Amino acid sequence: MVKTGNEMTQEPLTMGQVANRSGIGIETVRFYERQGLIKDPPRSGSGYRMYPEETVTRIQFTRRAKDLGFSLKEIKDLLSLSVSPGATCQDIKHRAEAKLTDIEDKIRTLRRMKKALAKVTAACRGEGSVSDCPILEAMEQGKELAK
Repeated sequence: MVKTGNEMTQEPLTMGQVANRSGIGIETVRFYERQGLIKDPPRSGSGYRMYPEETVTRIQFTRRAKDLGFSLKEIKDLLSLSVSPGATCQDIKHRAEAKLTDIEDKIRTLRRMKKALAKVTAACRGEGSVSDCPILEAMEQGKELAK
């Protein structure tokens, strides 16, 4: 930080510093910038991108939201809401509840897939030629395995 008068300001960060502090690679910083998740920073006289410290916070937010299953588009919406004067906690909660429902649907689908795969796998002895494989046969016949 640099002291200017009575206030403290933060030194701008290079892309490498942002990546390092965020625990991601430089290409990911560039990707997030292209996706609009972080703002296009001003450049130094020598052409280097100079990011504010808040960029690290936004990237960490993005990583945590991804860990919770949010897509980059959903994260962008959450970030927009977080700075929108008219947004409420209820707006965020609705999005989180929608994501929770989406995850529950995916879990149900994965359970159906697991059950179907376990069934065809159990039917296979693991012996003989590929042409006699009950797993491939089930897939080739177009059976609705995941139901």
